[in-house]
Amino acid sequence: MAVRVIEKLFKEWRALQPINEVLQSRMDRSFMIDFNYNSNHIEGNTLTYGQTKLLLLFGKVKGEALLRDCEEMKAHNTGLEMMKIQALDKERPLSESFIRDLNRIILVGDFYKTSHDGEYRYKIHTGVYKTRPNSVITPSGEVFDYASPEETPSLMSDLISWYRKEEKKGKLSVIELAALFHYRYIRIHPFEDGNGRIARLFMNYILYRHGYPMIVIPTADRKKYLDVLRQCDEATGKEPFRGANAALEQIKPFVNFISIYTERKLKFAIQLVKGEIDEISETDIEQQKDPIESENVSVNVRVNVSVKGNILNIIGQFPAITVKELAKILSVTERTIYRNLNDLKAAHKIDRVGSDKTGYWKIINL
Repeated sequence: MAVRVIEKLFKEWRALQPINEVLQSRMDRSFMIDFNYNSNHIEGNTLTYGQTKLLLLFGKVKGEALLRDCEEMKAHNTGLEMMKIQALDKERPLSESFIRDLNRIILVGDFYKTSHDGEYRYKIHTGVYKTRPNSVITPSGEVFDYASPEETPSLMSDLISWYRKEEKKGKLSVIELAALFHYRYIRIHPFEDGNGRIARLFMNYILYRHGYPMIVIPTADRKKYLDVLRQCDEATGKEPFRGANAALEQIKPFVNFISIYTERKLKFAIQLVKGEIDEISETDIEQQKDPIESENVSVNVRVNVSVKGNILNIIGQFPAITVKELAKILSVTERTIYRNLNDLKAAHKIDRVGSDKTGYWKIINL
């Protein structure tokens, strides 16, 4: 029944396209705030909803806030914008290199973490597959292992190959494909950090690529989300290889879980376009209440990655990207982009091949 409802809603949604530019901008802005806040908050980011909104819209934050949390929130939004560009490029298939680049961008470069027992610090290498085993402790106290560092490269290669074939065949529904990719990816857990955020980004990559509105898993539903994934773990078994090759029947609870949010989002989006409601918010109302007092001082927050570094990362994936698109992704002015591009060219790190309109950027020296 749910499948038929979603199919009907999707047809209605497609029939309403294209959406008025002003309304589309409002919807994009609302999703940007909700998705970045919730996906990061699920992983322990401490910024409030109000701080997140202020940071993403104005580059400022009020009250006490960890610099790392501010950096990762802005970087995660950069990753979201990159993902959207990649998803709409139907000539460009999903690749491991893009997944690695996205991990590097959302985690803002290498950093150190302290072990759970507090005994030592270790370095997180972003944008590369894990070099040490990662696991979690289940509610029952058992150790649940993800793929080993040795298994990870081949399992990730298989995952991308499987996705490309399934997308081409079109036998799975878009929601089934998105849910299965998310689950298989999580069971590999290829990076030392950022895996949950990457999984949710690429679930939305698949939805967005096929014309669906993107969804938010609210942090208020974090326990439900994790419980459903654990149900699927029980069905597939503990062996990482089995999880990384899970069958659709084994993850039905997760498919149903994602279907609920997709149906809800389609209904809200259709109502908004029809003028039946004024706003869409996918964040719990209580969490939207900003506890920060208005007299607290606002401070500018800059991500600890240079604009030049981000430009190099982005044009490495999108050589034909425009200055306007770069400015939007990095939340800076076009003038700033031009200045940094000129600096990179003067340093012989990039070159422009062809005209401004039809050419592309080439990285020549890193």
